[in-house]
Amino acid sequence: MQTTVTFKNLESSQYLKTYVEDKLNRFDKLLPKPGAAEVVLSTEKLRNIVEINLAGGPRLSVIAKEENTEMQAAIDLVMDKVKKQIIKGKEKLQEHRP
Repeated sequence: MQTTVTFKNLESSQYLKTYVEDKLNRFDKLLPKPGAAEVVLSTEKLRNIVEINLAGGPRLSVIAKEENTEMQAAIDLVMDKVKKQIIKGKEKLQEHRP
């Protein structure tokens, strides 16, 4: 999966970047085609915010946002949201097939 990680109001960290890429690479087997993901990691006061915009084919796009006091916890929570949306989108596509 092609992943772009952007840091806002936060120093770039190779650890966080590889952590996000490893988590997103798990979704390759769920997607019909190789996907592309844009991830924004930001900090505002005491909140750590993670936003993901994932395009996994012609009709599957996922947008998820989560915030938490810890960055890794926010990443894990947003990955759960992304997984649910991918599964729901795949089921929708399969139901609409003629």
